[in-house]
Amino acid sequence: MTREPVTRGRRPTMADVAAHVGVSRALVSLVFRDQPGASRQTRDRVFAAARELGYRPDNAARLLARSRSGVLGVMLTVRNLFHADLVEAIYPAAEQQGYEILLSAALPERGERRAVEALLGHRCEGLILLGGELDPEYVRELGEHTPTVMVGRRYPGAGVDSVHVAEAKGVRQVVDHLVRLGHRSIAHLDGGTEAGAAERRRAYLAAMRRHGLGGHIRVLPGDHTEDSGIQAARALLSDPGDLPTAVFASNDRSGVGFLDALWRAGLQVPRDLSVVGFDDSHLAQLSHIDLTSVSQDTERQGQLAVRAVVERLADPALPPRELVSQPKLVVRGTTAAPPVAVAARAR
Repeated sequence: MTREPVTRGRRPTMADVAAHVGVSRALVSLVFRDQPGASRQTRDRVFAAARELGYRPDNAARLLARSRSGVLGVMLTVRNLFHADLVEAIYPAAEQQGYEILLSAALPERGERRAVEALLGHRCEGLILLGGELDPEYVRELGEHTPTVMVGRRYPGAGVDSVHVAEAKGVRQVVDHLVRLGHRSIAHLDGGTEAGAAERRRAYLAAMRRHGLGGHIRVLPGDHTEDSGIQAARALLSDPGDLPTAVFASNDRSGVGFLDALWRAGLQVPRDLSVVGFDDSHLAQLSHIDLTSVSQDTERQGQLAVRAVVERLADPALPPRELVSQPKLVVRGTTAAPPVAVAARAR
């Protein structure tokens, strides 16, 4: 039998594989869909021919024909280290469920709504939105048409699932740790309107009051960027006589910015001042930073987010769920007991 050569310069097709083996295209389709109807010998010949010709099944076309894309869309912020860790966890979780991931980034010049609309334009079956500041009404409308999971930020009443860490528990661990070391003058570098910031701020206030340290409460304005940490440190250093002995930053990025400003000013951490972050990002774990921080268990959050959206795809009538991961304080080299003289004055 004469086999038709594959035309150079074009992508091999299923028909090319069928012609190469000498069977029908329908039989080749059964093989690639792992359906019964072909012998083991025929299957081996089909796969061998596919490898020889460089043919790969067009899964996208197959899914489109079934009115499915097989893709989950993920919106993230590029410079958010926590989002990077979450994406790393989401990919394998999605693959285990048979889904691919499509990323869309929110940037200063590309708003979050535009990033989400891009995902919808690529026919993503479900959405996993990391943090963000989307309008609650827009989130509600999204959830009505597309299975949507919010990670890091809650939207009560929007009818969508949410995944987040137990914020208050993590902050209590931070304050308890610092108090056990002997700190009383503990300031909080705020996260502004960023995801999780309000919960961390409220938890800091409650934890300080629980320890009888209401008179030492001090909230420094900021957001979840390195620059806000730098600015907060500079503001504190402008009055050296009024420095706290410890600072709890709302996230690792602002905490690292705060550390950088302290180091540049000649202060030693933790000898002069202890610093704690939140996220336990890869940046915090670097040996030359060694930042004490709260782990959000990104692997668990990624798994919960994927599971939630897949379950909602299977059953859109499920009630909205709030899925919570457990925090863990990871103690590193940026926290220690305060200087004896300073600790005595703080009392």
